[in-house]
Amino acid sequence: MSDLFIFGLFERTRKSILGYTAELTPEQRSLVPTGFNNNIHWQLGHVIVIADAIVLGFAGHASQIPAEYRTFFGPGTKPADWTTEAPAWEELLDVFAKQTQSLRETFAGQTNEPVANKENFAKAETVGNLLELNTMHESSHSGMINAMSRLVKQS
Repeated sequence: MSDLFIFGLFERTRKSILGYTAELTPEQRSLVPTGFNNNIHWQLGHVIVIADAIVLGFAGHASQIPAEYRTFFGPGTKPADWTTEAPAWEELLDVFAKQTQSLRETFAGQTNEPVANKENFAKAETVGNLLELNTMHESSHSGMINAMSRLVKQS
């Protein structure tokens, strides 16, 4: 697998996410559109949490995000259940950018290396498989963010 390809795909997907959210107001990022369980703020945090779990976790590396992020943005969570203030949008943007760079630096030249957790749900065998899986997940959320941003702009 080519580092250039997988990291390029990963970074393009993340750039799309940033593009869909760039012009949104804080109120728009906090709206939960009809038919959705989450808002765009949650979507960004969720992408961060899952990248940390899939790529770093299954590759055998320590988490690089605050544990509280999982409480707010992990699978099965939603803003309606938040009892305290979620991490700020600007903080998430900073973590998002740093995570993008960190994953590239950490795994450059290692896409063919075996995963540490061979019992992962996706049966990924290499770090490259983890990066592909994560990019697939982020692409799905990028589409959701695109749809949600269109809806909240109409509100």
